Amino acid sequence: MPIAFGSQRASGGDMARHLLNAEDNEYVDVMEVRGSIADDLAGAFAEWEVHALTMTRCKKYLYSLSVNPDTAQGPLTHDQYMDYIERTEAKLGLQGQPRAIVAHIKENKLGELREHYHCVWSRIDVAECRAIPISFDRMKLMAVSREFAHDHGLTLPDGYRSGKAKAKQLSLYDKVQMDQTGLSKKDRMDLITDLWRASDSAKAFVAGLEENGYMLARGRRPYVLVDIYGHTNALPRMIDDKQVRQQDVAAFLETEFPSEELPDVDEAKKLAASHYQERKALLRVEEQAEQLEVLKRSQDSRTEKLSAEIEDTLTRHARQRADLDSAQAEARDALALRQAGEDVQVQFERAQNAPKGLLGFFSRISGIDFVRGRLHARDDNMRENKHALERDGQAQRQHEQAQQLKQTQQLQMMELRRKERAQESAFNYERRTLSRKHEMQRAIEYRRGAEHMPALHLNLAPGGRKAVPHKAARRYTSPTVKELNVKARPRDAGDEHMDVRRDFTHAAKAPQKSATGSSRSQSTDFVIPPQQRDRGKKR
Repeated sequence: MPIAFGSQRASGGDMARHLLNAEDNEYVDVMEVRGSIADDLAGAFAEWEVHALTMTRCKKYLYSLSVNPDTAQGPLTHDQYMDYIERTEAKLGLQGQPRAIVAHIKENKLGELREHYHCVWSRIDVAECRAIPISFDRMKLMAVSREFAHDHGLTLPDGYRSGKAKAKQLSLYDKVQMDQTGLSKKDRMDLITDLWRASDSAKAFVAGLEENGYMLARGRRPYVLVDIYGHTNALPRMIDDKQVRQQDVAAFLETEFPSEELPDVDEAKKLAASHYQERKALLRVEEQAEQLEVLKRSQDSRTEKLSAEIEDTLTRHARQRADLDSAQAEARDALALRQAGEDVQVQFERAQNAPKGLLGFFSRISGIDFVRGRLHARDDNMRENKHALERDGQAQRQHEQAQQLKQTQQLQMMELRRKERAQESAFNYERRTLSRKHEMQRAIEYRRGAEHMPALHLNLAPGGRKAVPHKAARRYTSPTVKELNVKARPRDAGDEHMDVRRDFTHAAKAPQKSATGSSRSQSTDFVIPPQQRDRGKKR
């Protein structure tokens, strides 16, 4: 039973490097490249990207399908893979579209080999200058799987029978995180969810996050988690509890950890990067160097084929140029020989036809020879002009032939150099993949079996403050009217309390000076200094 994942995507260059990655796969076979001038993946995907950019506004111009076998029912045959791909192509409306098919054999952690196929279509219909729309592709793939299973006598999983199967595939960001940390997204969510449920206060929750390798930061959302590798995730989304919402997290944390006092994401990433570089300097690199050498030998052996093709092409081009030069030289010699033969033939015929004896004497004295000589000169001039035109025409044709050969050879070499750059890019991708594997392995070793990130003990606060941002115990507030009354009017010896209402009543009943000039007494019961009139103003 095939298990299929499909998605619309861009970045054909990245896709080509992923499909040709021999570090992640034990076996890579490019089985078909259809509908492109180039016969390799990088060139074909580049052509399809040009179609998308010049003919449409489509950004995700590729549709990628991954077909994996159900390990419980055994592997699929090549014909079965191709049958599933053809059914999918018809179901999605991609019949006749350019496509590439690649077969992979991958080894899992248990050493078991698993064969699977990739098929990538171009969504750009060149004839109509439009992108083929693909909607509800997950449901269509489920329908194809049901039909395929019925026709081939395979058993469907329960989700496919009910039509509610939801095949989730890791996003590229989550895959990078897993490659670097060795922890899946589910592992991280389970850890943070457990910390959330076990913490009885915001301080305990944040301390638990820090012990497990996460720090709080401020981003586009109020609360963002940053790990030691600089990866960011919104805290509410990492809590695997549908009853917990963003406002619940904010209400829980804002008292002790107001978002405006947290470092922003860039500052947190710099701190994490500094801590990570210090840790990385202590890691061993001997094993990575050894495996890089093995990978280099493998890449060198794969480079030999392309290098041999380039050398053969250069040799063939030199031979073609030499053959063309020789053929053109022979053509020029043949033309010169033919023209010289024509001149000799004309001179011979003139000598044969020239009058002799008495007739010759009469021709000379009568002026006939002079007229004949002028006619011969005119014929010679016309023949020379004809020969010159023939030589010029031959030179022009030979120049065009040489230019055509040069352009053809340049295009062939450009294609080979493009393949060379694409191969080097694929090799760099394989080296990065090996480095990511080592990084993940080192991360697992560094954690020493703990199912969380390495602890972060970073001083995230400015100098003179505690390491954890917190709300001040006593914030400044302006004095109340009662306090101002105490300062403005001396208290009687027997006064235990101040009656503010009585003071206000006394001030209100006192005579006042009206706008027309009538007297109005000023109450001195309380005075508010100008610098303290704004109650909410902080120092």
